[in-house]
Amino acid sequence: MTHSYMKNLEDQLRMQGNSDIALGAKAYLRNQFEFFGVKAPERRNILAEFIKSYGLPKQTDFVPVMKSAWEHPCREMQYAAMELSFKMKKHFTIDSNDLLEFLICNKSWWDTVDYISPNLVSNYFILFPEKKDETLERWMISGNIWLQRSCLLFQLKAKEKTDVALLYSLIRRLSTHPDFFIRKAIGWALREHAKRNPESVKLFVDSIELSGLSKREALKHIG
Repeated sequence: MTHSYMKNLEDQLRMQGNSDIALGAKAYLRNQFEFFGVKAPERRNILAEFIKSYGLPKQTDFVPVMKSAWEHPCREMQYAAMELSFKMKKHFTIDSNDLLEFLICNKSWWDTVDYISPNLVSNYFILFPEKKDETLERWMISGNIWLQRSCLLFQLKAKEKTDVALLYSLIRRLSTHPDFFIRKAIGWALREHAKRNPESVKLFVDSIELSGLSKREALKHIG
């Protein structure tokens, strides 16, 4: 059941939905999720107007609101909830890693995980650095590819603040992983770091066993 805070947003998204767009979006994500059929720019405009009218949820309602959106069958509700969470990122508590883990592990696919990791998980670790090692280790040994992908991608936007030793350590541990989404994430993370230190990435790639996919992605823009 949709949380009362989100009800008007749900109604607006449903009203603006387009069945043709919904069918295309559903097919794009391998028919795993339903859609209202609202494109991203329009969805963000709807969310912005919604927040203007209703404000952000109360701190005490934040987790119930997010979980309610995650239970909704239409994917736009999860997208809106993630973007809403980003606007509330300064209000994360030390226990918010439980919520982030819930969001990563439920209705998991690249479209949500790849937003949550560099936008929400990264912010949580900035607020609570004392939780980083413990959380990353738990996720790495979990066997859950989406938690492991999050470990690889949470520093995507860190730029010069990237903990390179940590990044390389995590990649080493997953370097021979058979899953496509892990191999792709390894390459993506290295390609992003290569924008600032291509020589380091070249040396690192030469030093370990990586899949062809990971190597191609890592070296994509290195001459």
